[in-house]
Amino acid sequence: MASEPAAASSPGGPGGADVLTAGEALVSLRSSGPLAVGGPLTMHLAGAESNVAIGLARLGHRAAWAGRISDDELGEFVLRQLRAEGVDTTGIRRDPERPAGLMFLERRTADVNRVRYHRAGSAGSALSIDDLRGPLATGTRVLHLTGITPALSDTARAAVTWAVRAAAADGIAVSLDVNYRAGLWSREAARETLAPLAGYASVIIASADELDLVAEPGVDEAAVVAGLLDRGVGTVLVKLGADGARGYTRDGVEQVPAVPVTAVDTVGAGDAFTAGYLSGYLDGLPLADRLRRAAALGAFAVAGTGDWEGLPRRDELSLITGSAAGTTLR
Repeated sequence: MASEPAAASSPGGPGGADVLTAGEALVSLRSSGPLAVGGPLTMHLAGAESNVAIGLARLGHRAAWAGRISDDELGEFVLRQLRAEGVDTTGIRRDPERPAGLMFLERRTADVNRVRYHRAGSAGSALSIDDLRGPLATGTRVLHLTGITPALSDTARAAVTWAVRAAAADGIAVSLDVNYRAGLWSREAARETLAPLAGYASVIIASADELDLVAEPGVDEAAVVAGLLDRGVGTVLVKLGADGARGYTRDGVEQVPAVPVTAVDTVGAGDAFTAGYLSGYLDGLPLADRLRRAAALGAFAVAGTGDWEGLPRRDELSLITGSAAGTTLR
């Protein structure tokens, strides 16, 4: 239904963004040790879609985030963080009746982080079609959504479904990251929602173990990709973790390795990868170079602490892949 159009040189409409994202932004409370024994918590902004928006804004793109936030100090924190990072927040609605969604993250061992969510009934989960009509009407080159948002509530699922279809009908490139969360819904429920939406997407992003959520279960990667391309998807990206990533189009497949770094915190790596790919798309780079930028941003994410705090500005991209890697700059 929707092929990936060539990247344009200007936003989708007057006042429009390069990329519009929508979803739930969370207040993340991080602990350096087990939560059960107590200790200090540090407050951060989290959320797959807001992570992507920040990653793009840091690279100089016009990124917008739309959604609902609580009308209290925690909502103000979310708003201030996004604005400080240069993300367009005009599509945000303050919800006076619902609380902020919370994410507690504990560093359980040096290699294992454990996450607990408190997001049922949150402001973000009340996202509706009406919340997205205005932001989408302002124009954008790319609409980026994830499989997390439709798992939050019936209204959020309806909003994502409407937005994907409306954007595709208007010729807007749709980026869909499967981003499966087992704590939010079953694989069967995810497949029931995401598989029909996949045909409207220009770009599908998934880990190897998520591909069956946009296709029939039990089908191998090659068959899933072929089916998606036949349905009109322009590009299928398969994240391979430490092994890098593959990108499929009708012209063939490209694979790039991961950028070797010392992993500190893997949270947000997939969102950073997506931001890097979309940045390369907006810059008109060929597929292999888009994947290399995606891998570079993923490496920045895992080499630092936080969902997005370590992501680079455009003039810092070479720090992790060029001759400066492994050195001290004075």
